[in-house]
Amino acid sequence: MSEQQRTQRPDRQAERRVVIAGAGMAGVQTAVALREQGFTGTVTLIGAEPHQPYDRPPLSKAVLLGKAEESAFDIDFEGLDIALRLGCEVTGVRAGAHELDTSEGPVPYDVLVIATGAEPVVLPGSEGVPGVHLLRTLDDAARLRPVLDAGHTVVVVGAGWIGAEFATAARAAGCRVTVVEAAARPLAGALPAEVAAPMAAWYAEIGADLLTGARVARVEPGAVVLADGRTLPADAVVVGIGARPATRWLEGSGVALGPDGSVTADAALRTSLPDVYAVGDCASFPSARYGARLLVHHWDNALQGPRTAAAHVIGAAGEDGPEPPAYDPVPYFWSEQFGRFVQYAGHHGGADTLLWRGDPAAAAWSVCWLRDGVLVAVLAVGRPRDLIQGRKLIEAGTRLDPGRAGDPSVPLKSAAPQ
Repeated sequence: MSEQQRTQRPDRQAERRVVIAGAGMAGVQTAVALREQGFTGTVTLIGAEPHQPYDRPPLSKAVLLGKAEESAFDIDFEGLDIALRLGCEVTGVRAGAHELDTSEGPVPYDVLVIATGAEPVVLPGSEGVPGVHLLRTLDDAARLRPVLDAGHTVVVVGAGWIGAEFATAARAAGCRVTVVEAAARPLAGALPAEVAAPMAAWYAEIGADLLTGARVARVEPGAVVLADGRTLPADAVVVGIGARPATRWLEGSGVALGPDGSVTADAALRTSLPDVYAVGDCASFPSARYGARLLVHHWDNALQGPRTAAAHVIGAAGEDGPEPPAYDPVPYFWSEQFGRFVQYAGHHGGADTLLWRGDPAAAAWSVCWLRDGVLVAVLAVGRPRDLIQGRKLIEAGTRLDPGRAGDPSVPLKSAAPQ
């Protein structure tokens, strides 16, 4: 932040204290956005892990495979005057006192931003069993690296995004991999059956075994026992069956939580408590674009939401100017798996038309979802141009000609009526 920016801001901001609970992508980006937008008060970033704040996507790729030792953010926290309190766990909020309770005692705030992210769902009965792993933190990745280095036999529970990425990395490291999925297909909770079903063949391509419709009865040291009696040998078990907002610490605080455990933020990412905001994986928000409340557990949401929250924090502090815009993004995520680059933009819930662009048995294809003729979501496998063009069309609320949109030889942007 320049000296000119500092001098242009009202002095009344200088004494305000913003405390951010959570030092992942969403928390870090909130702190940075506050400074970039000219906030001159105190900014304190509190993280439960002892490590310097880091990015999570490389954990299932470069860090896991030993191609990188860490993925710390390249941010000059001291230069931005952002105070870090690491290895400090948040335990509650006392709104009346404007205090955040932590493992190191209470921390007073004028504005609190909740950015505690999500936590992995634990496979019941696997807690404490030797050789069972999750993959969410830097320490998780560090514990898994020797497993890959040794080329062990690995069972992955869950054929979602994390399960697919880990299976890809484990096979690249020479491990024998079996993926167990309770549903009838991979990505059952993320994509419709006709879209997810062709992805099952990707596992065999890299030499991984995929067992669908297979429920885990129990995990034992060295083995996974399925409900049908089959026993799978396992030097290591990696559980990737989903994540839930890390919000249990907020119970009884007065912060309203949804049935999914998310903080129910409004369009400005404010919570039900005064002077308390929420961003990233722990927060859901109302989308006027889709007419639904969205909970988005992806990197881009943790990057974009903080800019909106920071603008509203500064506006609430008395900054002159128009009301900052509401948060209503086109959700976006990407995944690298099975030698493919998979991207998704939008939200296909409520769509009434599905269009294929290309053959799903081929190396590259995409899918478009329309609602009342308007593009609302696109999934692109090895077709990044479809994703780029589709995302812009979704943002603009563009109506497409279904015949042209379903022709993979026609640029997606050219499917809009002239």
